[in-house]
Amino acid sequence: MKNLPLQKDRLTREFYARPTEIVARELLGKILLRCTNQQWVGGIIVETEAYLSDADPASHSARGKTKSNASMFMDAGTLYVYPIHAKYCMNAVTESPGRGSAVLIRAIQPQWGIAQMQSNRQTQILKRLTGGPAMLCQALAVDRGDDGIDLTSDRNIFIAHANPPSPAAEIHAAPRIGIRKAIHERLRFFYRGNPFVSGPKRDHQ
Repeated sequence: MKNLPLQKDRLTREFYARPTEIVARELLGKILLRCTNQQWVGGIIVETEAYLSDADPASHSARGKTKSNASMFMDAGTLYVYPIHAKYCMNAVTESPGRGSAVLIRAIQPQWGIAQMQSNRQTQILKRLTGGPAMLCQALAVDRGDDGIDLTSDRNIFIAHANPPSPAAEIHAAPRIGIRKAIHERLRFFYRGNPFVSGPKRDHQ
């Protein structure tokens, strides 16, 4: 598969173990890959959201550590997957253990294994493949069984540096989507004008 990032290019724990807003912004342009049905699928991360520790009322950690959100309090680089409306959303845990902060991966630009992702999503429409967190998990066949995986060492799912680096694009910060608390915090980061970004149409322009 052409230009598929190698395991050696994956992000280290040190990358994730930094302030969540920085990680959320710097995940843009990185490569998210998942091996499903013996095939690599994935693409370039184009949209993220930062969810801070218990001081962030919109964060799952605001209610404290529970059985459901326990992975959010694990080592930086842990995959936190939670259910929503019979679907799933995936997050990369950040900062230090016990902190309870993570970055939601909202969208990627599909690049590898597109046919497999279309099969997983039951659609041929590229813009409907990975332009939203639940769509993304379905396209990559990520579910609750992947909760707690270590992105820095797992062989079947990881985030890597793009090599060569992804083309420069304008990064925009905006309020997060689909929350009822801390709605004005500008903690959603995306490549303005990218057609795979979710949210209002103005974000695609």
